[in-house]
Amino acid sequence: MAQPCGKFPRVETLEQLVERDRTHDCEGLGPHHICVRVEAVAKLPSRFGTFHIVAFWNNRDGKEHIAMVHGDVMGHQDVPTRLHSECLTGDVMGSLRCDCREQLEVALGKIGAMERGLVLYMRQEGRGIGLVNKVRAYALQDRGLDTVDANLALGFRDDERDYEVAAHMIASLSVGSIQLMTNNPRKIEELEKLGVTVAGRLPHVIPANELNRFYLETKARRSGHQITFDGKPHLPEQDDPVIVEGED
Repeated sequence: MAQPCGKFPRVETLEQLVERDRTHDCEGLGPHHICVRVEAVAKLPSRFGTFHIVAFWNNRDGKEHIAMVHGDVMGHQDVPTRLHSECLTGDVMGSLRCDCREQLEVALGKIGAMERGLVLYMRQEGRGIGLVNKVRAYALQDRGLDTVDANLALGFRDDERDYEVAAHMIASLSVGSIQLMTNNPRKIEELEKLGVTVAGRLPHVIPANELNRFYLETKARRSGHQITFDGKPHLPEQDDPVIVEGED
């Protein structure tokens, strides 16, 4: 019989999660009844610090989402956590149309220097519309549309991502609560709806370049991201301190 999500036998190490989850079958999380299992764990030294890479199976999308785990997170509260959505063009190809690669690298660097933390790498390319449609959206942006209108023109919402898999991954790692590294209040709202305790927000602002400034301004103006630009009205919900990488 399927068990409620979050009811996991206690284990002491990340490596033991694989055996713990071998027969894991829960009733699922969220409206899509997402069940997640830890499939593999290995050490992953990197230029950002020493991590463990944790690979997950899930029953929804067939994609292989991972967690980069630094230090001991199991059973801990207020774990610094970054949810990063896959961006092939930015993360791998070094695109200057977005700030995704910088966001990922800064998050890994910050967390690698902390006592503990998580980076969840979610396979949700193009805010969930996929790589081909993302390139189609780029073509529309080349003709003058912003990122929101380009998605809408293709028949999608502004943001097609959901956070059920991520929420279960956090539960699977036995993390009690997180400090979410984000500028996007929707991520906090969606995770809290799914039972994740978000104890606070860690601002994650990357300086704009001349090619992605309009993209970042669109995030702030139309998608509610908590990014302040010169001349943009300061809203009450933006009272959290903004930290810009590379500035004193």
